Amino acid sequence: MFSPFTLRYARLPAHFFARFDPVPVEAPHLIAFNRPLAEELGFDLAAFDERQATEWFSGNVVPPGAEPLAQAYAGHQFGNFVPSLGDGRAVLLGEVTDRHGRLRDVQLKGAGRTPFSRGGDGRAPLGPVLREYLVSEAMHALGVPTTRSLAAVASGERVFRRIPEPGGVLTRVADSHLRVGTFQYFAARGDIDALRTLADEAIARHYPHLDEEPPETRYLDLFEAVQQRQAALVARWMGVGFIHGVMNTDNTSVAGETIDYGPCAFMEAYDPRTVFSSIDERGRYAYGNQPGVVQWNLARFAEALLPLIDDDRQRGIERATRVLEACPGQYDAEWLAVMRAKLGLAREEEGDFELAESLLEALHAGGADFTLSFRQLADVAESAEARPALFELTERREPLEAWLERWQARLAREDADGAAIASRMRTVNPLYIPRNHRVEEALAAAYEGDFAPFETLREVLARPFEAQPGREVYTLPAAPSERVFRTFCGT
Repeated sequence: MFSPFTLRYARLPAHFFARFDPVPVEAPHLIAFNRPLAEELGFDLAAFDERQATEWFSGNVVPPGAEPLAQAYAGHQFGNFVPSLGDGRAVLLGEVTDRHGRLRDVQLKGAGRTPFSRGGDGRAPLGPVLREYLVSEAMHALGVPTTRSLAAVASGERVFRRIPEPGGVLTRVADSHLRVGTFQYFAARGDIDALRTLADEAIARHYPHLDEEPPETRYLDLFEAVQQRQAALVARWMGVGFIHGVMNTDNTSVAGETIDYGPCAFMEAYDPRTVFSSIDERGRYAYGNQPGVVQWNLARFAEALLPLIDDDRQRGIERATRVLEACPGQYDAEWLAVMRAKLGLAREEEGDFELAESLLEALHAGGADFTLSFRQLADVAESAEARPALFELTERREPLEAWLERWQARLAREDADGAAIASRMRTVNPLYIPRNHRVEEALAAAYEGDFAPFETLREVLARPFEAQPGREVYTLPAAPSERVFRTFCGT
C-alpha cells in the first residue's frame, strides 16, 4: 500500500538518530484516514485494507521496507537553549516519493518512548492527535504550507499526562523534519562535518538550485532561502489569524512548513496580544509577536551555520547579519502581499501598507472577529447594502466606518468592478476556520467514543472558502460561555 521507502535519513551518519521500533498498542482503532493525501503519496486505494492500515498507523506492524528511527535535535525553548532534545514520541518510518516526484517523510507520533524521551513523552493523548489532524489539514486547505495528517488511530490505552486520557497515534507527512534545532544539535557539539552533511541534505531536499554553488556562497544562500520561506510562512499565519503557540527553534522547519501543532489556536476577536498556550505565561509567542520571533529563530539558525558560512568567524557574522537584517523587509513584503489579496487589491500603491494596518486598528478598537470581518468586506465590495452586517461585528462602528471610506476610494482605482473584486476576495478570505470551541467540542465527543462531530468538522474545514448550506453555525465565533482561553501541549 505504501510506495517504496527511500530511507534517505536512515543512511545519514548513525549519530543523527537513534534506531527505534514503534511500541505496539493494545487495541488500535482507525479513526481517520486521509484518502486524498494517501492517493497523492502513491497509495493504491483500490487495495486499501483497513485492518492492515490500522496495524501500520498504530505502530503495531512496521510497514515493509521501513527502518524506523527517532531524530536527534536541540533547540531554544522559550528562549532557553536545550542542547539535547530529539524525537521523544515520534518515529520516522522513512521517506516516500509522491506522485509529483517530491520526497515526503512519513512519521508516527505517539509511538512509544524513544531514547530521546523526557518526562511524560512517548505516548500521545487522543485529543491532541485529533487536534493536529484537524488543524494541519485545515491549514493545508487554507493554502498555508504545513505538515499533513495521513491517519489518526485510537490506541485503546490510557495516557497519563495532566490526567488519564485515551491515547492516540498520528501519522504525519512532511517535506522533511529538518529543523533549526537539528542544526543547533551539531553546532553545539562542534561537529562541523555533521553540520555540513546536514546542510547539504537540506539543500538537496529543499533548495536544489543551490546544489552547484561553491562552499563560499552555498551555505549563506541556504540561510537566506530558509529565511525567505519562513518570512512567507509567518505572513500566511498572520493572514488567517493563526497562533502557533510554541515557536521554539526545534519547531522551526527548514522546509518552511508549519510543524508541531501543540497549543495552537485561531484568533477570533482581533487583538495582537492574543495568547492561548497554557505554557506561554509571558506571551512570548502571542499573535503579534510571531514576526519578531521568527527573526530571532533565524538568528539562531545563522549562528549554527557560521562555521560553514565562513572560516573567519567575525567575517561570517558580518555576512550573516547582512542577510538577517533584510528579514523585516522580506516579512513586510510578504505580509503586504497577503493583505492586498485579502482587501481585494490587485494594483500596488504606496499607501496600501498603512491602509491594511489601519483596518486592523479599527478591528481591534471594536473587538471585531478577524475572520468574519474580512469575509464580510467582500460583500461590502459588491454592495453597500452589506455594510450593516459588517458593523454588527464590531462594538465601535465609527473607526470601521471611517476606514471603509478610504478603502472604497482605493477600490475605485482598481481595474475591476465590485463583483469581480468580491469574487477574488472570497478565494482568500475563509468563511470557516478551526474555531477553538468547535475543535474542543469535537475532541470532547471523541473522548466519549463519538467521532461524528470530528468527522463533520473535518468535512467543513476541507472547504474553507465556499459557503456550505446548513453549516452556518461553524462560521460563528464562540459565545461567552463557549470561549476557549487556554490550549495545551500533547503531541
